[in-house]
Amino acid sequence: MRSHTVMGKAMGKLSDVLNVDYKFPISGGKESRILMLGLDAAGKTTILYRIKFNETVNTIPTIGFNVETVSPVPNVTLCVWDVGGQQKVRSLWQHYFCETHGLIFVVDSADRNRLWEARDELFRALQNQYMTPGIPVLILANKQDLPGAMKSAEISEVLELKRLSPQHPWHVQETQAHEGEGLTEAFKVLARMVKQFHKELAKQNNSLIQRSAGSSIDATEV
Repeated sequence: MRSHTVMGKAMGKLSDVLNVDYKFPISGGKESRILMLGLDAAGKTTILYRIKFNETVNTIPTIGFNVETVSPVPNVTLCVWDVGGQQKVRSLWQHYFCETHGLIFVVDSADRNRLWEARDELFRALQNQYMTPGIPVLILANKQDLPGAMKSAEISEVLELKRLSPQHPWHVQETQAHEGEGLTEAFKVLARMVKQFHKELAKQNNSLIQRSAGSSIDATEV
């Protein structure tokens, strides 16, 4: 375990989000921006730095955001934004939604009393007008080592994840961030979903270009 406290290699305030554009390729020159949300104390920052350093690091509650480039699988690089989950800062989440290509939502599987709150925040984020339509969603059912932790099937039911289909592809992965259990598998699935999302975006863009070109030709002929 690292002895120092991690506040984020690249930590910032909302003003930084509005002035700096962080984008990194996932494959073939495509750009991928991953947003990680969840209630406070769900383990988001621990997950981020476990993936980044493959070690458990000491963390403190995130007030602004942490942003890191990570390569969880070969030939895949993601830019992950870990945003604070305290209730007083959730109203600022929407400022991070634009141009997001994947959403990681982390829940404390052992905190049954707050799962309904987590569900409401998840759907509030996905239904926000600034959120990228149709983005893939990865649910990390974290803290599986704690007594009473719910498994993926129960998490899916409580969070009502069937409501996401067919608009959003989604996957639930049981994780234990301190030991890194389940994280590699989770990010492999995320990478596949994001690649497919990029393909769908490319198809939509090509379709729009073709329609625009057709409209221009029709107008010229008239």
